[in-house]
Formats: sequence, C-alpha cells, structure tokens
Amino acid sequence: MNTIIPLHKSLFTDRASLIIKNNQFTVSAFRYASGVEGLRVENSQGYLTILPFLGQMIWDAEFCGHNLKMDNMFSEPKPVKTVVETYGCFAFHSGLISNGCPSPEDNHPLHGEMPCAAMDRAWLSLSHDSVRVCGDYEYVMGFGHHYLAEPSVTLNANSALFEINMSVTNLASVAMPLQYMCHMNYAYVDNAQLSQNIPESAMTLRESIPGHVNPTPQWLEFNQALKSGAVTLNQLDQPNMCDPEIVFFMDNLAQYTSQPEFRMTSKEGGSFVTRFHSSELNFATRWILYNDDQKVGAFVLPATCRPEGFLAAKNNHTLIWLGAGEKRQFTVTTGVEQ
Repeated sequence: MNTIIPLHKSLFTDRASLIIKNNQFTVSAFRYASGVEGLRVENSQGYLTILPFLGQMIWDAEFCGHNLKMDNMFSEPKPVKTVVETYGCFAFHSGLISNGCPSPEDNHPLHGEMPCAAMDRAWLSLSHDSVRVCGDYEYVMGFGHHYLAEPSVTLNANSALFEINMSVTNLASVAMPLQYMCHMNYAYVDNAQLSQNIPESAMTLRESIPGHVNPTPQWLEFNQALKSGAVTLNQLDQPNMCDPEIVFFMDNLAQYTSQPEFRMTSKEGGSFVTRFHSSELNFATRWILYNDDQKVGAFVLPATCRPEGFLAAKNNHTLIWLGAGEKRQFTVTTGVEQ
C-alpha cells in the first residue's frame, strides 16, 4: 500500500525542509531565490530536483557521479510562462495542444503551453521501494480546449534509472489535438558514442531551418555532408560543427521495434540510456548543440510527431486527435547504466 503525502506550497521555504527520510530515500522541499518551488528526491545512486508546480520540470539530475543535464546559462529556474525564458532544465513536458518549433504561420509558443504550466496540485506517493512525484493540471479555455494533464516521475530504490510519465485526458465534449514530446536535455559528453536499436537509415537530417537557427557557411557544408552520408554524427567528436544545432528525425519507429532504446556511451565508462514504447511514442528527435553558452547531447527526444509545430503535424497527418473523454498515457525510462 502506498503512502500519499500532499505537497502544499507552504512546505517550500528558503530553508530546505525534510519530508521523507528512510533507508531508501531522502526527499526535501525548498524554494529558489526566484520563488520557484523545488523538490530534491534522492536515493543511494543520486538525485533528481523536480519543480512540482512549474510544469513538473526536472531541473537537475545526477546519478553515479554523472550530471545528466545540458550546460546552460541559467543558475536557477525562473517563474515564467514560456520554456525559452528558463531553458536550463534536464527535462520538460513539451505540448500538449501544440509542440515543437512553430513555423511562421503557427501561433503557439515554442514547445507549447505545458512546459511552464502552473500545476494545480502536487503530491508524493511512497512505497517500500519507490517514490513517485505526482501532480495534475487542468487546462480550460472558454470556447477552446479542456484537458487534464497528470505528469509524474518515479525513482526506485538503489537505481540510477527513473521513469517519466504523462497522462492526458480530454475533458471537453469535442475532440482535441494532441502533440507530446518528452524533452530531455542531456549533457554533451565529449567523444561519447551514440547507438540505438533502429537502423541508421531510419535517421533523417532536418532540412527545415527554424527561426532561432542562423546558418553559417561551415554549418551548411557540414549538413550537406551529413545528408550525402560522407560523414556521420555517431560520435560526439565534432563539437565545432554543432553550432548552430544539428537535428535528426526518426519516424514510424514501430516498423523497427516495439521498444526503442537509445544510448550515449562515455569513453570513460557508463551509458546514458532511454527506453520507451513505440505504441505510445512513435517518433523521435536527436538534438546536438555545442557553443559557449549551451552544450546539449539530447541523443533522443521521444514524441508523438516531429517537433516542427502544430501546422506541420496537421499537414503531415501525424497530429493525434483525442476524442471526448479519451485518455492517452506516455512512459519514458531514462538514466544511467554502468
């Protein structure tokens, strides 16, 4: 039987307060100087810092001595409306009505409305061998969409792997569009090897250029070499070629495997790994960026479609339509394997 512990905002103060302490887990609540509430969830292998009331972002992740998240410009999370204003987290929920980089014809923010959603409730669910951070958020708009989002993060005892979940229920009387990406901003690991259980031919270099990307002649030449197959990016050994970002798309993963698995393996030992089900998340993106301000080795971002905005998904017939009262669930397992 699980023990449920409600998380009220009054628990989160400038001085960290202990919520759980046992042989398996330590959970403490605190508040950043910015006013954002933080929850540190720790086991014998490492810890997660989760923002229970800001879209349930995972701000920090560290296991087996490895810091998992991207280098970035943010010293702490900011209480903002859009993710680009606080782009320093390890993971966020991208979507849910719209997702990805909007085209000039789109009218939604980068990565949609969910990343910085003001969560309505948050709580812990504790068992003898796991602790789960849970929350819910009701999106409702007059003459618009109405849904319930229920994200959660589960950490098991003595494990360096953790589970990220999202459940979406359409509360409206008409169908709603649904786009979702589990956006994990993994660190760029020098000389790491990238591998996966799908064929190399399944990866397609992004050819569209979003508004935030400013191509250079060198970058365009490198992209052409990638497209022709003259060079590959299976190893993170060409950082000077990854500014601006290099992005690959992987579509219809179910034709290759029911459980896609992606790895970024360090030359010094240890692998970052991500697994999910193609019946839930049938698309994936790889995002590599390296400059003085941001360094990202996002070896896989599982999703329901490509992250090219609402209209692209609609026009490509990859937009999900969730019927009245219908529910969809997504699960991603990620972390470190030694």
